[in-house]
Amino acid sequence: MDFTYPHVGITRDPHEVPGYRLLRYRTRLKVGFDKAAEAVMAWQLHRNAGLRPQAAAPRAEPGVVVVSRIGPLRAPCRVVWTVEEPDRVGYGYGTLPGHPVAGEESFLVEHAPDGTVWFTVTAVSRADRWFTRVAGPLVPMAQWLFVRWFARGLNRA
Repeated sequence: MDFTYPHVGITRDPHEVPGYRLLRYRTRLKVGFDKAAEAVMAWQLHRNAGLRPQAAAPRAEPGVVVVSRIGPLRAPCRVVWTVEEPDRVGYGYGTLPGHPVAGEESFLVEHAPDGTVWFTVTAVSRADRWFTRVAGPLVPMAQWLFVRWFARGLNRA
């Protein structure tokens, strides 16, 4: 399956792209770095946010396809990149045909030198299906709510 957008890997170094919306959400976590990092890499982040992910592998790694479901909606994605460093863990995945939007989203957990743990979600996307195009400004609002649910769910990891 081919990606539904041309800028594969854009969340590694996110920037504005004409026709796409850039969303970045960063929040301090209440859980420890190791626990948060494992929850992100093992799809628990998605389950805690109320999604039902079906992944081709137990952990995120380049090439792994994951289809998240919420109600009747399916959101197929493929992992584009991962990072697993001592103080930085996460991945970016891109949309595949059938996803309501086109673009890429990344989930990153960072352990700062002062001991705080940060979670960042970055998305570069645009509406891609008839119903997301018709929904207009509701789509960015829904994305904003989802990234907040991801953060809230990660704090329950």
